[in-house]
Amino acid sequence: MSEIPTAMIAALSAVLGLAIGSFLNVVVHRVPRGESVVSPPSACPRCGRAIRARHNVPVIGWLVLRGRCYDCGLPISARYPVVELGTAALFALAGWRFADRPALLGPYLAFAAGAIVLALIDLDTHRLPNALVAPAYPVLAALLLLDADPAGLLRAALGALILFTVFLVVAVCAPGAMGYGDVKLAGVVGAMTAYLSWGALLTAGFGAFVLGSIVGLLLMVGGRAGRRTALPFGPFMLMAAWASVLGAGGWGEVYLAGLHL
Repeated sequence: MSEIPTAMIAALSAVLGLAIGSFLNVVVHRVPRGESVVSPPSACPRCGRAIRARHNVPVIGWLVLRGRCYDCGLPISARYPVVELGTAALFALAGWRFADRPALLGPYLAFAAGAIVLALIDLDTHRLPNALVAPAYPVLAALLLLDADPAGLLRAALGALILFTVFLVVAVCAPGAMGYGDVKLAGVVGAMTAYLSWGALLTAGFGAFVLGSIVGLLLMVGGRAGRRTALPFGPFMLMAAWASVLGAGGWGEVYLAGLHL
């Protein structure tokens, strides 16, 4: 039986990402409000009319409606199609990355979906809901078991413990530098990067602080933030994690190799 081409896996992952991205928009909107993500069906916040199925097609529905509610004309945020396209892009990259290890595609697609949701919620509310972070541990652990790699599972467990501990120390020693939601998310990031390699874990952990520092500095230079301005740290953690998963983890490997010289 011939192997499925990498490009096809990436393309199919992208199509799945478009569909999942539509649901992620619902999760991002409703979870911080304590609402069900299952019911009621999506509706216009002004007129209350349910969105018709033909208008719920990812990206295309928004374009057909020209970014406005079909019934009352209320503008629909462009973030909806952007999230759908962004999810498709990240899913495609994950499909490409794990085309040669299909057992890992499921866990990392789930991690990608979770990363998008948590990053957006943190940007909107400066919170990382326990309702999403806590279940990520058992769900991702169960999915990683499908790869049947004992060494990887051991690294993941240790990586989760290491990064959780590092972030906990920072949170305790520097109050206000980060929230305890970031600490809990660090365990997830540690597990999903360390499963691949120690270098990936190092790159993700260090990269989060580098990204946060660069963005914070740019905002201060632009007059949009001060020294005491609190920035959501979750997005930086997740961006660094995915950069590491998609290849930047090699930098950490190079550094660790240098320590052995």
